[in-house]
Amino acid sequence: MTTLYIVRHGATRANLARPYWLQGQGRDEPLIPLGMRQAEQARDQLKDKRIAAVYSSPMLRARDTAQIIASAHGHQVRLEPELKEGHVGRWEGRTWEEIQSNEPEAFQAFQDDPGLHGYPEGENFQQVAERVIPVMRRLAQQHEGQSIVVVTHQIVTRVFLGHLLDLPARRTRQIKLANGGISVVAGSAGRMQLVTLNAALHLSMEEE
Repeated sequence: MTTLYIVRHGATRANLARPYWLQGQGRDEPLIPLGMRQAEQARDQLKDKRIAAVYSSPMLRARDTAQIIASAHGHQVRLEPELKEGHVGRWEGRTWEEIQSNEPEAFQAFQDDPGLHGYPEGENFQQVAERVIPVMRRLAQQHEGQSIVVVTHQIVTRVFLGHLLDLPARRTRQIKLANGGISVVAGSAGRMQLVTLNAALHLSMEEE
């Protein structure tokens, strides 16, 4: 049995912004103090697990989260470029309210089916799935019979877990993931299943 502990990175300033603004690949935001605590809380949840390796998106917010988790197991973080966040194109750094006001047709097309109609000049969810699913399968195959940690992003995790749940790409935005939340996938490279979705009871959700 192979187990993947899939962790969403800790919070950045974008994650707490109200109104929320989109961060994809274009802005490499660091963790804020709350995000550091969330990474530490995820580490503490996983510290007693036998972890063979820790993998991460190369983006700063994921990499720093992964390093905190890896420190409890004596591992170096292994970076996987295909785990980087979805490319949100020209909507990077903009709020949903602004996008809806200025690009109503593109906004509505995305809301109706992000699997087909993605972020303008970026990716749609199907394209994200096509790069993410193979790397998850490869990591599971490389670590057959072991447990690993994979630290990545909301869009990436949504489309991968949606795939395991047989959800069409247009519905995967219904999957909500907390910063520092842990989802558990188990099985083998050819047959993985979701065991736990977004375990988050260990987390701080607000800045103190």
